[in-house]
Amino acid sequence: MAAAAVLLAVSTGGVLLSPPTAAVAGTPHALPVAPAPAVIQQTQQATASPPSPVTTAPPPASSVAPAPAVATTPAQAPGTVRLPSGSTARLVRQEVVGGVLPVPRSLNDAAWWGADLDAPRGATVFAGHVNWAGRTGPFAELWTARIGQEVTVVAPDGRLLRYRVSQLISLQKDELPHRAVELFGQTGAHRLVLVTCGGEWVGGAQGYAENRVAIADPA
Repeated sequence: MAAAAVLLAVSTGGVLLSPPTAAVAGTPHALPVAPAPAVIQQTQQATASPPSPVTTAPPPASSVAPAPAVATTPAQAPGTVRLPSGSTARLVRQEVVGGVLPVPRSLNDAAWWGADLDAPRGATVFAGHVNWAGRTGPFAELWTARIGQEVTVVAPDGRLLRYRVSQLISLQKDELPHRAVELFGQTGAHRLVLVTCGGEWVGGAQGYAENRVAIADPA
């Protein structure tokens, strides 16, 4: 906001009175002397000053900051997997038949095949839909997951297992069979492998053009 200053100029003027140029003739007369005006002395009465306002100091501000609100995470049910951003899917145990990888029958289910959760070696594989009938599925999170994020699994018996994402792989669907042993094999260290679809929709039996694979190691 700008402030404007106004300059007030005050000018003063005088009137010059000239003396008369000719003398005035006549007999002088004494002028009556007017009595001196009486001087009236006024006594100024002292007026009591108004009482000074009393200021009250504000109470000291509290130095204790309010406690921040704590977001609570819903308890995870047995027999479920929780993905990095919090979506959960129900685990449904299935087996590979004729080399065909099983897929879940519901959007909120994850087909579980491969190693058991307590196996010392091999891949425990969870496969889930990215979407279904216009609804987004829990496994859509694999497309935005980041290395180092946590995945938790609660076994059917209630045991909690924690994993950390160590690899994120996007590949064309026709590449997946050639890497099946590498990704889903039952050799090597125990690991959790999460799989879903995505990319371009091509329709037909293939559906989406790509697969997204997240590999998570025990934490």
